[in-house]
Amino acid sequence: MFMEMRNGTTVQEFTLEGFPAIQHLGKVLFFVHLMAYLASTVGNAVIITITCADSQLHTPMYFFLSIFSFLECCFINAVIPKLLHIFLLGRQTISFPACFIQAFLIVFLGATGFLLIAVMSLDRYVAICKPLHYPTIMNLKTCFILVTSCFTLSFSLITGPLVKISQLSFCGPYVIPHFFCDIGPLIHLSCSDTWSIQMLAFFLALFILLTSLIITIIAYSNIVVTIVRLPSAKEKQKAFSTCSSHLIVLSLMYGSSVFIYVKPRQKNRLDSNREAALVNTVVTPLLNPVIYTLRNKQVHRALREMMCRMKR
Repeated sequence: MFMEMRNGTTVQEFTLEGFPAIQHLGKVLFFVHLMAYLASTVGNAVIITITCADSQLHTPMYFFLSIFSFLECCFINAVIPKLLHIFLLGRQTISFPACFIQAFLIVFLGATGFLLIAVMSLDRYVAICKPLHYPTIMNLKTCFILVTSCFTLSFSLITGPLVKISQLSFCGPYVIPHFFCDIGPLIHLSCSDTWSIQMLAFFLALFILLTSLIITIIAYSNIVVTIVRLPSAKEKQKAFSTCSSHLIVLSLMYGSSVFIYVKPRQKNRLDSNREAALVNTVVTPLLNPVIYTLRNKQVHRALREMMCRMKR
């Protein structure tokens, strides 16, 4: 599919600008981001593998974590390979269909991830605040419905706007001031009237991020209240340590995403959006395996058992 322009020609490709101001450090940045990419991929893949292989990890919490790790793997593989090419070789071209496929994957996976974070927060709330009812509430059917709802809601919300953006007229230049095809820069490349689609994208981002954030804040607020009431100081310290780690990652994810997407006019911030996007595409996928599971004793045990089986 190629976009028809007003002069009768077509848009066949865009150019991803990347980071021209620091391109002279391309090889160093390539190596740093390659290491982060490999560590993120391996870390999330390990979580998925041990969750599937170890029957003791077949619980709602690890089920949600494995789905979240799968989303993270898909997300970084939709973004980072092109970023590595940019750091190594400079500006990179991307075909029109590939650009919009990438934009769809990034927005879809990102939205699903935020909704899943809200579900994971609710799971922890029920486990900590309603432990006696947890097995009944978070059964296999409920978990499946919640995950399916996250994917379905994200797909239904973002498909329409992405189709509308792909039907805009693009009159050049075709240089995207970013390291991947994001909806904000694509909208601003168009010579069509984009006010309505900008407002639609703004309100959808606001709805997804705020809905997820409000649910997460309410869940963790109740968790903190429950932790404060624990009689043991050691239990309190352990619980607060885990919660604080989770909240650091959540702050990075929500902060950078709100900065990028929740503003009606993005034109003046497109340059700074690139730096903020690195947080979601490089930093948080690297931190998530460490924060959510690799610090967990159950995961350590599962890893040791898996390594022992591999050595036999």
